[in-house]
Amino acid sequence: MTEQPTTAGLDEATLAFAHRMFELARNGGNELLAEQLDAGLPVNLTNDKGDTLLILAAYHQHVATVRALLARGADTERVNDRGQTALAAAVFRRSGEIVSDLLAAGADAEAGSPSARETATFFELTDMSDLLPPRQA
Repeated sequence: MTEQPTTAGLDEATLAFAHRMFELARNGGNELLAEQLDAGLPVNLTNDKGDTLLILAAYHQHVATVRALLARGADTERVNDRGQTALAAAVFRRSGEIVSDLLAAGADAEAGSPSARETATFFELTDMSDLLPPRQA
């Protein structure tokens, strides 16, 4: 069994900084977040629920923040503790622009559980299903 990373041993200032970075992703603070990423913040930083900066930005529909993260190599296939990807989050929120950006960056419509495709089907989001590539045979 692989041990999960914890916040044990991190000081309050480090935890507060990490919390601010996740808030920037949630609130669309792409310029400040990009500055921190360029200064060495890991682009795939993950919170205690497994959400990456990209998942949060996609869920909260911040196109510019998603693009800033993708431009810096954010992993489109990372899943949170619920098995959700940034693409599934964008599909759920019906953010066509973000869905298109994630697909252009290589996101897999079948990754995660529920996957983006399963999310679109379950919630009958035909507009989102239409954006996803055809299923591979």
